[in-house]
Amino acid sequence: MLQKMKNLVVEEEGQGLSEYGLILAGVVVVAVAAVGVLTGALGDLFDKLKEKLDAAL
Repeated sequence: MLQKMKNLVVEEEGQGLSEYGLILAGVVVVAVAAVGVLTGALGDLFDKLKEKLDAAL
């Protein structure tokens, strides 16, 4: 068991996986921020579109 713990510290195989995890976390943070910013803008766009369609009909 102790040898396996030492191998986790010394080996670099798990390093790639943790790097991908950090990249994925960064992408998720950016996506959540983008959704938060765009939600209002998209809502306004659809409201204007609805008003124009209602006026045309």
